Amino acid sequence: MPKNSKVVKRELDDEVIESVKDLLSNEDSADDAFKKSELIVDVQEEKDTDAEEASEIEDERPAWNSKLQYILAQVGFSVGLGNVWRFPYLCQKNGGGAYLLPYLILLLVIGIPLFFLELSVGQRIRRGSIGVWNYISPKLGGIGFASCVVCYFVALYYNVIIGWSLFYFSQSFQQPLPWDQCPLVKNASHTFVEPECEKSSATTYYWYREALNISSSISESGGLNWKMTICLLAAWVMVCLAMIKGIQSSGKIMYFSSLFPYVVLICFLIRALLLNGSIDGIRHMFTPKLEIMLEPKVWREAAAQVFFALGLGFGGVIAFSSYNKRDNNCHFDAVLVSFINFFTSVLATLVVFAVLGFKANVVNEKCIAQNSEMIVKFLKMGNISEDIIPHHINLSAVTAEDYHLVYDIIQKVTEEEFPALRLNSCQIEDELNQAVQGTGLAFIAFTEAMTHFPASPFWSVMFFLMLVNLGLGSMFGTIEGIITPIVDTFKVRKEILTVICCLLAFCIGLIFVQRSGNYFVTMFDDYSATLPLLIVVILENIAVSFVYGIDKFMEDLKDMLGFAPSKYYYYMWKYISPLMLVSLLIASIVNMGLSPPGYNAWIEDKASEEFLSYPMWGMAVCISLIILAILPVPVVFIVRRCNLIDDSSGNLASVTYKRGRALKEPVNLEGDDASLIHGKIPSEMSSPNFGKNIYRKQSGSPTLDTAPNGRYGIGYLMADMPDMPESDL
Repeated sequence: MPKNSKVVKRELDDEVIESVKDLLSNEDSADDAFKKSELIVDVQEEKDTDAEEASEIEDERPAWNSKLQYILAQVGFSVGLGNVWRFPYLCQKNGGGAYLLPYLILLLVIGIPLFFLELSVGQRIRRGSIGVWNYISPKLGGIGFASCVVCYFVALYYNVIIGWSLFYFSQSFQQPLPWDQCPLVKNASHTFVEPECEKSSATTYYWYREALNISSSISESGGLNWKMTICLLAAWVMVCLAMIKGIQSSGKIMYFSSLFPYVVLICFLIRALLLNGSIDGIRHMFTPKLEIMLEPKVWREAAAQVFFALGLGFGGVIAFSSYNKRDNNCHFDAVLVSFINFFTSVLATLVVFAVLGFKANVVNEKCIAQNSEMIVKFLKMGNISEDIIPHHINLSAVTAEDYHLVYDIIQKVTEEEFPALRLNSCQIEDELNQAVQGTGLAFIAFTEAMTHFPASPFWSVMFFLMLVNLGLGSMFGTIEGIITPIVDTFKVRKEILTVICCLLAFCIGLIFVQRSGNYFVTMFDDYSATLPLLIVVILENIAVSFVYGIDKFMEDLKDMLGFAPSKYYYYMWKYISPLMLVSLLIASIVNMGLSPPGYNAWIEDKASEEFLSYPMWGMAVCISLIILAILPVPVVFIVRRCNLIDDSSGNLASVTYKRGRALKEPVNLEGDDASLIHGKIPSEMSSPNFGKNIYRKQSGSPTLDTAPNGRYGIGYLMADMPDMPESDL
């Protein structure tokens, strides 16, 4: 390093905060041209100091303790409850094993490229979602705010599901399990089974009446359910304590919360495979129905599942990757996490249908026993002739094959009278075809299956502890998608912001623990995230590919990764992914328009679900959720476009800067995207008074590219840029 540069470096070592006006007043009056000039950095000197300076920047931002911790955080965020209770349902509904093909294709076309894009911009710019999109284009800064709003909406109801899981977890330390049998009701004369439970089932009754104590419609609040209120408070306390120190605290918890679900899933799979009927469930699951695969609805639902499974648009992916070193191989991370997510979904599907196959086998055996008793009764009454029953069949201990043989014979011989007999065919496929998802799978179907397990309380504890961990892993990423960009932008204390965020969310979340709260969860799940997230990711793709420039972004990736990414990503980001996303958005809007807005209400008298439409105020809430989530995008664009908040007026009292000079100078972000400093060879320019490595740019000088790896050069100089808050630079 030249002598003069060493002197300058020593002089710039102390951190100071000074008034911009004071700094400018100390400049020589004859040097007005220098005040208006752009800053030029000696390329040769930058190369010598780049590694040292970059390491000091990275030291200022929290970092992951290890690569494993980071991967587990991304896996924990992307692998959530949807992998367990949404993917198996879609797989069964959309062609069984054949559904995996469109899912894999769309994972390669939409999932991995967009996941790689979010990882790249977070790692490249080292900011949360607000800072990242402000950096690329201040007019698109609303994308980051929209991500934060959507994250908050999702966090509000997602933690309610964790609260439900905590309630079931706390009730699982009993033998027998409390949802094993219908409760008995006593009156003055006799004891009888609870009618609501008798009309449905023990697990269904326990879910709707004991756990939720649900009302008959969304308009009937019914007051707070105190059991669920306490569980919701416990869930938010857990999230707050885990997130209060950022990745320094949540990162350590990831080792358990991300790995424990895999231990439980593998244990469940091994146990289920040893039970009768599990193979029937798996065979039914993966039997391909190729004709269904050609339907457009299958591809739309597969695209939506890929999109939401990876957590695109939430900002959590960007926030987590912003704590990486700039030379981290984020391409490898994108491929690895995407396929871990996919194989987790397949593993969960195997487990779910192995368990449901066992449950279907138990239900089928009961069906056969009941219908065999009816046949014996009809034989005694003479409704059916004993001559038509094969002699080798013993109806008191009949197998499934023998029962189906008898059923077919009776159906053929007594064609006209057969419907009046009301016999059931008792096919195991009929039970497996009853597709369930979401809470219906986790809190009704799966809990019923576990009541038939040997040592059922142990398996119930494991299952609901797994759901809690899956939910927490996703919640950590969701909250990080809110906290990180706000801390980066507004420089507030992370601990205080985390406590305020969680406390406010708990207070708002009380609407979800009313007796009608389950209907609000459905409303938020259907309307607060789907369309807004699609719009956010479309804008992210456009911002990188067309505003920042796909060629420039590919060069940045080459500098950052040390190798040029495949041209495959170039064409995906520029052409294929935007078209696919716009098509998915249109299809989602059409589907939403064709589907009547409503919810499935539990009717106590009928002991069954009934579809009800939202009242007018409910429709207003649904529309408001979509508008509020998207509103930051046009608002920020208009504010920045019309200069309603003028950041370049010179009225900014002071700026904080470190190891460098704060210069009041105009920078054209539109023309140079986000480049703050330009390189120039020393011999081309005369030196200013304070060093040989910083030069003035005369009018007409050519504009060069940013410093290698997107770093700002040797001085960490912070320019007062129009349309961009100082905290985002």
